[in-house]
Amino acid sequence: MSTPSPPPVLRSAPAEASQPVTNATDWRRPGPTRRQIRQDVVLGLGMAVAGLVGTDLARSTSGFPVDLGFGGVGAYVLSAAAALPLCLRRRYPLTVLFAVSVLFFVNGEWNTFAFAGNLVTQATQFMAIYAATAWARDRRRMKLAMVVVFVGMFAWLAYGFVKALADDTIKGPGGGMFSPYVSFVLLNFALNVLYFFGAYFWGRTAWGVARQRDVLEQQAVELATQQQANARRAVIDERLRISRELHDVVAHHISSIGIQAGGARRVMDSDPEAAKNALSVIENSSRTAVNEMRQLLGMLRAADPDLDDDLGVPAGKAPQAGADRLPALVSTANVEGLSVGFHQIGQPVKLPETISVSVYRIAQEALTNVRKHSTARNAHVTLRYLADTAVELEVIDDGRPKHAMVGSRLGHVGIRERVGLLGGESEIGPRPVGGFRVRVRIPLQPAPAPSKPALPEGEPQA
Repeated sequence: MSTPSPPPVLRSAPAEASQPVTNATDWRRPGPTRRQIRQDVVLGLGMAVAGLVGTDLARSTSGFPVDLGFGGVGAYVLSAAAALPLCLRRRYPLTVLFAVSVLFFVNGEWNTFAFAGNLVTQATQFMAIYAATAWARDRRRMKLAMVVVFVGMFAWLAYGFVKALADDTIKGPGGGMFSPYVSFVLLNFALNVLYFFGAYFWGRTAWGVARQRDVLEQQAVELATQQQANARRAVIDERLRISRELHDVVAHHISSIGIQAGGARRVMDSDPEAAKNALSVIENSSRTAVNEMRQLLGMLRAADPDLDDDLGVPAGKAPQAGADRLPALVSTANVEGLSVGFHQIGQPVKLPETISVSVYRIAQEALTNVRKHSTARNAHVTLRYLADTAVELEVIDDGRPKHAMVGSRLGHVGIRERVGLLGGESEIGPRPVGGFRVRVRIPLQPAPAPSKPALPEGEPQA
């Protein structure tokens, strides 16, 4: 018997072997794609054709007549058949492993000349072991299959050694450290260990790399989902905060309406002029309150009520703030290592309460980002009154981000959301000359609402 020998050159395992990960046996590798299945079919058919060619070349170079068997085509059929199972190597890896191993044995016993000279058959067994290790989904069954195949192959190899010793077919001039027979046994055993275990460990490495890639892809999906959830939470948090501030803004208007209405009712008969003045105040207050509420209420109602209960947002209300308190805010922002300046441009005008509060909150958020996430030593806040059309706030600094990943940038999401609700524009990002800029422009007049049926003149619109 000719002992099985591997191809002259065996590929070693890839250099980037994946490290073992926890719960590795719990992971099941996804099945092959259609493209991979097509590639396997092409590989199996190509190896079958190569087996036919290799058998013919081995026949031509054997130097003695050979028995082809089965009507003169048996050797060719066996060589091609050994490679055909590779067409399914990734779909049914363990079945292919056993089929190829059986045909490998049959070729070695009954197709000796082609088996010894046709490297295609040797490569086919190597690929079958590799595919079974890399693609078997049930790892316990895979290991059991490997034990069966390896024990069978090495038992067959040992049988060849015993038969060669009994027949005394291993002869030579000697002269080395060992006798020709011992040298033959050592050489063939070492080559077969490299052959079989090399295929196994290469396949195991490929399986580990695939598992690591799948885990990383799942983590990327989870991180993207978490980032979207955080961004949504930030938007809802900002809407809820604006909602509380809106309550503060319109509360005094509603209170004034109630007081004036009560006074007008009491003096309606005795002092019609005072009642008229009270009604005028009620009209103006209601218009102001409705206009301010209209800017925010539509978007605030878009918040998911099912999610709001789980946000854990404190119910307490922050002190009322406005654009007139920016100098005080800048003063408190001057801390050790950071100098903040303030500059006001244009003739101040009375801002609607919602806009005034928003200007203060945006400046507060921008200065907080400078202090926490920037290396800036200087910052400047500029408030511009653009006639009676808009108000502009700009916060700039001279620093750089402290780290590659700076915060979650959810504060910027809140600023854009707040400005968008007011119909304004925002510009947030690095400055060309260095540092960072937050600049917003908010119109003083709300955007025109969609046309509705006209109400009687002087009546507040809801």
